[in-house]
Amino acid sequence: MTQLLIEVPDPVAEQLHRLAGEQGLTVSQYLANLLCRELSEEWPPGFFEEVVGGWQGELLERAPQWTYEDRERI
Repeated sequence: MTQLLIEVPDPVAEQLHRLAGEQGLTVSQYLANLLCRELSEEWPPGFFEEVVGGWQGELLERAPQWTYEDRERI
């Protein structure tokens, strides 16, 4: 595995420490998970259920479509 050295502003480092701690991870583990998730080409688990299938309002209806106008050929 490759190690990366990065520099971030102190407030960002503090936020990373807090977020990692909330998940019971080291900062390195937290950042590795974050980067892997961000760079992944797969859909996150539950994406379609939460986002695509998550509409809670009234049923959507497609408005009537206009007919195409006839144009002269150029």
